[in-house]
Formats: sequence, C-alpha cells, structure tokens
Amino acid sequence: MAKFHDQWKVQPHGPLRELAPGLLTVVGQIPMPLGKFPRRMTVVALPRKRTAIWSPIPLDEEGMARIEALGSPAFLIVPNHKHRLDSRPFKARYPKAKIVTAPGARKAVEEAVPLDATDADLGKNAKLITVAGTRQMELAMLVRHEGGASLITNDIIGHVRAPQGIGAWIMARLAGFGPRAQVPRVIRRMLVEDSAALAKQLRDWARIDNLVRLVPSHGDIVDRPQGELLRIAAELE
Repeated sequence: MAKFHDQWKVQPHGPLRELAPGLLTVVGQIPMPLGKFPRRMTVVALPRKRTAIWSPIPLDEEGMARIEALGSPAFLIVPNHKHRLDSRPFKARYPKAKIVTAPGARKAVEEAVPLDATDADLGKNAKLITVAGTRQMELAMLVRHEGGASLITNDIIGHVRAPQGIGAWIMARLAGFGPRAQVPRVIRRMLVEDSAALAKQLRDWARIDNLVRLVPSHGDIVDRPQGELLRIAAELE
C-alpha cells in the first residue's frame, strides 16, 4: 500500500451507515493482489455543527455530501502512522480542519501533511485516547451518544472475519487480523511495548458504562464488546 495519496482518489466502498444519531461509518477497500482488505472511516458529530473524521477515506460525492450535512469537518484524525494514506487530499478539501494524530506518530504523519495537534477538545461527548502500552503510537476514541457509548479503535484490535479474496484472506490470517477480535500479531510486534499496560487499558474499556459497540478500523463491529475486551486482555498476559 502507498504511503499516501496526493489526489482525491475514490476507491470501492460501501454505503454510509448510521450507528447512532451523529455517528456514521463506512467500509472501504484496500486493493491487493487477489483480494480486497477492509478499512473503515467513522464520522462523529460535534457541537456547533462540526464533525471529527476518523481515519479519512475519500467517498463519492453523494457520501461526502451526507458527511458535510452532518457538520463541517473540524478534525481529521489519523489514528496512527499507517492511516495517513488520504490525509493530504482531505486537508486540501477541508483546509480549516485540524490534523490530529497520536504523539508517537507525529514525525511519520508530518511526512504526508502538516500536523496541528496530538490531542483535541471534541466536546463533552467525544474523547481521544492515546492507547496505553503502544509507545504513544495509537489513538482510540470514546463517543457517547443516544443509547450508550461507542469505542472507536484503530489497528490495536482487528476483526476481519471474512476477507474478500485469497490474497486478503492470507494477509488477514498471517497478520492476525481475525477471525476473532484480537490484537493482530503484526501490530503487537510493531506497536505494543507493554502488554500489561495494554491489557489494563482493555479492561478499563470493558468497564465503560453502557458500552454498546466497538468499531475497529479493520473488520466487523463488535456489539456489546465487554467480554471480548476481557478475553483479549487475558490473552495479552
């Protein structure tokens, strides 16, 4: 996969889904030999008719119009250095939006686009989290909304149950992105420096009041993820 795109490039993607009022998500595809690997963008409504876009993916104009109707993009969140692919064309389209990434990913993200911050005030209902035990390389986001709370994660949890094509299947299984929700083997080697700290983070997430879903950047959404978070934490130790 390329380090980043210079131009707005719409690749195959599914429809935008509303998970809760003010919370949209869409699954795009990463083309690869003999397959397609899923990647997800999530959009969160913020106060004052603004939005935060998590792991930006260019959509067709109908999809982008729906996002813009939710609010003006104010934050473009690059949750780690591997998700900078489309940060440059998004910044060109929304020049007033602030680029935000994890503290440890600053240098790599700045190769693609000027960085504004490693944290952001998203209002009372959304919060960025620098994931413990990952060398400050990985962000997550907790969003509270009507009906409960959603935890948006990035590469630290993969849940690719049904890869499309033999190439994507081989990649997903060798790298450990599924079929169960888990810390992918490749991510554990690349990002995790303190498994105990990460396990504690997962247990803390499992205790979030009324957590209704976990939304990973790669793979299927996990509903009522408390048990899965505790299982993954135990596997880390």
